[in-house]
Amino acid sequence: MLAAYRLTKLRFGDMMAYVSKLQYARIAPTKVHHVLDLVRGKTVEAGLDALRFIPNRSARMVEKLIKSAMANAEDRNERNAGSLRISTAIAGSGPTLKRIQPHARGIGFMIKKRYTHITIGLEPKIV
Repeated sequence: MLAAYRLTKLRFGDMMAYVSKLQYARIAPTKVHHVLDLVRGKTVEAGLDALRFIPNRSARMVEKLIKSAMANAEDRNERNAGSLRISTAIAGSGPTLKRIQPHARGIGFMIKKRYTHITIGLEPKIV
Protein backbone atom coordinates (compact mmCIF):
# COMPACT_ATOMS: atom_id res chain seq x y z
CA MET A 1 0.00 0.00 0.00
CA LEU A 2 1.33 3.38 -0.97
CA ALA A 3 -0.28 5.18 1.99
CA ALA A 4 1.91 6.95 4.50
CA TYR A 5 0.87 8.09 7.96
CA ARG A 6 2.26 11.30 9.39
CA LEU A 7 1.55 12.40 12.94
CA THR A 8 2.16 15.97 13.97
CA LYS A 9 1.16 18.36 16.71
CA LEU A 10 0.11 21.84 15.65
CA ARG A 11 -0.74 24.85 17.77
CA PHE A 12 -3.70 27.08 16.92
CA GLY A 13 -3.71 30.00 19.34
CA ASP A 14 -4.04 28.58 22.85
CA MET A 15 -5.39 25.22 21.68
CA MET A 16 -3.43 22.13 20.74
CA ALA A 17 -4.42 20.25 17.60
CA TYR A 18 -3.33 16.67 17.07
CA VAL A 19 -3.23 15.93 13.36
CA SER A 20 -3.05 12.62 11.54
CA LYS A 21 -2.67 12.45 7.75
CA LEU A 22 -3.18 9.66 5.26
CA GLN A 23 -1.60 10.45 1.93
CA TYR A 24 -2.06 8.71 -1.42
CA ALA A 25 -5.15 6.75 -0.41
CA ARG A 26 -6.46 4.96 -3.49
CA ILE A 27 -10.02 6.27 -3.32
CA ALA A 28 -11.75 9.25 -4.94
CA PRO A 29 -11.99 12.41 -2.79
CA THR A 30 -15.74 12.76 -3.37
CA LYS A 31 -16.35 9.39 -1.74
CA VAL A 32 -14.40 10.46 1.34
CA HIS A 33 -16.12 13.88 1.56
CA HIS A 34 -19.47 12.27 2.40
CA VAL A 35 -17.99 10.40 5.35
CA LEU A 36 -16.00 13.37 6.65
CA ASP A 37 -19.09 15.59 6.65
CA LEU A 38 -20.73 13.17 9.08
CA VAL A 39 -17.95 13.26 11.68
CA ARG A 40 -16.71 16.87 11.46
CA GLY A 41 -17.43 18.78 14.69
CA LYS A 42 -18.39 15.70 16.74
CA THR A 43 -16.55 14.28 19.71
CA VAL A 44 -14.22 11.36 19.09
CA GLU A 45 -16.59 8.82 20.65
CA ALA A 46 -19.60 10.08 18.68
CA GLY A 47 -17.58 10.13 15.47
CA LEU A 48 -16.30 6.57 15.93
CA ASP A 49 -19.83 5.38 16.78
CA ALA A 50 -21.18 6.99 13.59
CA LEU A 51 -18.40 5.47 11.46
CA ARG A 52 -18.96 1.99 12.83
CA PHE A 53 -22.32 1.72 11.03
CA ILE A 54 -21.29 3.14 7.66
CA PRO A 55 -20.57 0.34 5.15
CA ASN A 56 -18.02 2.30 3.09
CA ARG A 57 -14.34 1.61 2.58
CA SER A 58 -13.65 5.28 3.23
CA ALA A 59 -15.30 4.97 6.66
CA ARG A 60 -12.68 2.37 7.64
CA MET A 61 -9.89 4.72 6.54
CA VAL A 62 -11.30 7.67 8.49
CA GLU A 63 -11.88 5.49 11.56
CA LYS A 64 -8.27 4.36 11.46
CA LEU A 65 -7.07 7.97 11.13
CA ILE A 66 -9.14 9.13 14.12
CA LYS A 67 -7.70 6.32 16.24
CA SER A 68 -4.22 7.27 15.06
CA ALA A 69 -4.75 10.93 16.01
CA MET A 70 -6.06 9.81 19.43
CA ALA A 71 -2.94 7.69 19.96
CA ASN A 72 -0.86 10.71 18.99
CA ALA A 73 -2.67 12.82 21.57
CA GLU A 74 -2.09 10.21 24.27
CA ASP A 75 1.56 10.01 23.30
CA ARG A 76 1.88 13.79 23.64
CA ASN A 77 0.56 13.63 27.24
CA GLU A 78 -3.02 14.69 26.54
CA ARG A 79 -4.79 13.77 29.77
CA ASN A 80 -8.31 13.41 28.40
CA ALA A 81 -7.79 11.89 24.96
CA GLY A 82 -11.39 10.67 24.95
CA SER A 83 -12.78 14.19 25.37
CA LEU A 84 -11.28 15.49 22.14
CA ARG A 85 -13.36 16.91 19.31
CA ILE A 86 -12.84 16.37 15.57
CA SER A 87 -12.11 19.93 14.50
CA THR A 88 -10.54 19.37 11.09
CA ALA A 89 -11.58 16.77 8.52
CA ILE A 90 -10.25 17.43 5.03
CA ALA A 91 -10.04 15.26 1.92
CA GLY A 92 -7.78 16.84 -0.68
CA SER A 93 -7.15 15.50 -4.12
CA GLY A 94 -3.87 13.78 -4.85
CA PRO A 95 -2.38 12.73 -8.15
CA THR A 96 -4.51 11.08 -10.81
CA LEU A 97 -3.43 8.04 -12.81
CA LYS A 98 -4.73 8.21 -16.37
CA ARG A 99 -5.47 5.00 -18.24
CA ILE A 100 -7.05 4.43 -21.64
CA GLN A 101 -9.78 1.89 -22.31
CA PRO A 102 -10.29 1.10 -26.00
CA HIS A 103 -13.73 1.71 -27.50
CA ALA A 104 -15.35 1.16 -30.87
CA ARG A 105 -14.00 2.71 -34.07
CA GLY A 106 -10.54 3.32 -32.63
CA ILE A 107 -11.66 5.70 -29.91
CA GLY A 108 -9.99 5.58 -26.51
CA PHE A 109 -11.90 6.31 -23.32
CA MET A 110 -9.98 7.97 -20.47
CA ILE A 111 -10.16 6.27 -17.06
CA LYS A 112 -9.04 8.46 -14.15
CA LYS A 113 -7.88 6.65 -11.02
CA ARG A 114 -7.88 9.29 -8.31
CA TYR A 115 -5.84 9.47 -5.11
CA THR A 116 -6.77 11.34 -1.93
CA HIS A 117 -4.91 13.01 0.93
CA ILE A 118 -7.03 12.78 4.12
CA THR A 119 -6.32 14.98 7.16
CA ILE A 120 -7.96 14.59 10.58
CA GLY A 121 -7.34 17.14 13.35
CA LEU A 122 -8.40 16.75 17.00
CA GLU A 123 -8.72 19.59 19.52
CA PRO A 124 -9.80 19.69 23.16
CA LYS A 125 -13.52 20.17 23.52
CA ILE A 126 -14.50 23.70 24.56
CA VAL A 127 -16.77 23.62 27.58
